[in-house]
Amino acid sequence: MNAVEGLAVEQRGSVLVVRLDRPESRNALTGAMIRGIGAAVLDAETDPAIRAIVLTGTGDRAFCSGMDLRAFADGEDVGYGTDPHTAAYLRLGRGEVPIPVVGAANGTAIGGGLELLLACDVIVASSAAVFGFPEVKRGLFPGGGGTFIGTRIPLGAALEMTLTGDTITAERGHQLGLLNAVVEPAAVLDTALGYADQIAANAPLGLAACKELARLAVAQPERADQRLAEWQSVVFTSQDAKEGASAFIEKRPPVWTGR
Repeated sequence: MNAVEGLAVEQRGSVLVVRLDRPESRNALTGAMIRGIGAAVLDAETDPAIRAIVLTGTGDRAFCSGMDLRAFADGEDVGYGTDPHTAAYLRLGRGEVPIPVVGAANGTAIGGGLELLLACDVIVASSAAVFGFPEVKRGLFPGGGGTFIGTRIPLGAALEMTLTGDTITAERGHQLGLLNAVVEPAAVLDTALGYADQIAANAPLGLAACKELARLAVAQPERADQRLAEWQSVVFTSQDAKEGASAFIEKRPPVWTGR
């Protein structure tokens, strides 16, 4: 993909690392960055060598502070159009990207930054980070999907976060199930890459099925039942299913093809 100001993308083995790279602005999102993240998602979806994505930020202060309000006030296109890259970014936010995404919250995530973090399937966070939706304190509400945080944490906690606008610590986020692991700031990326490598070693079709069905079971249980039957017919008759059984019998690592 082409270089995008404020975004750094690199491949580490079978993992694509997408880094928000504007530490001087607390990694606030610009329209170009939104489209750049979408472009990275599309690249990952079309490259069979990429089996997982890690989403992180530069610095130790902020993962992402949300939309760059100064750029927005100056009239910058924030990127919510109909182009393919924006569409891919929005699919990421809805959890519809089949590739597993690991969040490496190197610092605080608030507002749209926390909404972006919620797009991740597994989240590792810095022990120094805090998380929250301050929108109601500014006459707004978390309009980019933040109000759906109740699909990830208990409803009472979701209402507390969105109605008070207050932040929570990483420790409490872990207790609520928002975060999968809380580690020292210097260990965030390595821990996230460890998760990503472990995930990427598994069968792509099985991973895609697990990701979609687990999310649907919480948000749309009726739809989950239908998709379960559809995924069963795809995965259990796949070449990877046969390869998994053969590799187990032959005591060797499986070689996945995603078919």
